Amino acid sequence: MQKETSEKFGLLLGLVGVICFSLTLPSTSIAVEYFGTTVVGLGRTVVAAILVALVLIIRKEKRPSPQQFKSLLIVAVGAVLGFPLLTTWAMESLPVSHGAVELALLPLATAGFAMLRASEIPSLKFWISSIIGCLAVIMYALHIGFGQLQFADLALLAAMFILGLSYAEGGRLTKELGSWQVIAWAIIIGAPFFIIPVGLNLTTEMLHAPLQAWISFIYLAVVSQFLAYVAWYSGMAIGGIARVSQIQYLQPFLMILFATIFLDESITLFTLVTAVIVLFSVIIGKNAPVTKKRSVPEKN
Repeated sequence: MQKETSEKFGLLLGLVGVICFSLTLPSTSIAVEYFGTTVVGLGRTVVAAILVALVLIIRKEKRPSPQQFKSLLIVAVGAVLGFPLLTTWAMESLPVSHGAVELALLPLATAGFAMLRASEIPSLKFWISSIIGCLAVIMYALHIGFGQLQFADLALLAAMFILGLSYAEGGRLTKELGSWQVIAWAIIIGAPFFIIPVGLNLTTEMLHAPLQAWISFIYLAVVSQFLAYVAWYSGMAIGGIARVSQIQYLQPFLMILFATIFLDESITLFTLVTAVIVLFSVIIGKNAPVTKKRSVPEKN
């Protein structure tokens, strides 16, 4: 009973993280128009680093070990550098609904890397539910006809793969460092390298950006870049990386919903039907068994 309650709490935290992440692309779409790719993609980390540094100093957190530092580099490359920069660049030319559909493949990437990095073995039931959800979003993409593959599409796919690796590595590392500590240290590692390029791209015109753009940028820096990861990594540590990753199937449709609310992008009946199918696959997947690889004992 205690294990079941713990897993449910992990799923709840994962859901909170996904909801927060679902506002990332809409916020990016708004902010990039006024601040540009570099400031939005990398500047969010610089701002988040100030908040993170204060928290680490106040709490007197212990510095990561050299081995943990290697894992944090993987998290930093994916969650702090690659994903924000690539998605920001893609959002300059693609609608949020386009990005939302392609990023729906993220759960499969996360689960795959989880097997490699965290020694988790999803069951056949898990993979079937994942494939159902994946096929649903692919059918959705074909139905609305986004056209030929563009460089921005390749950027989104690359962002999806490196973030999947980052999620899996970060989820494994939370058991050693703690949930929020993982993304906190990853931000501290990446931020110093971003200060110069961000500074070179700052202009006085940015001071006159509308309030909506500033709110979007602050949200990206404080919530998307830090607080959402705290909830997400905590959820994966408690509920299991592969199982909690299933909740990500809701993310594209939440993104589309928020894009409809904040960006006036249209939502169709087909989108709602697909969302129901994906939600059904999530319900199946979250109840599918996930096992750990057993280490082979050394022979004397």
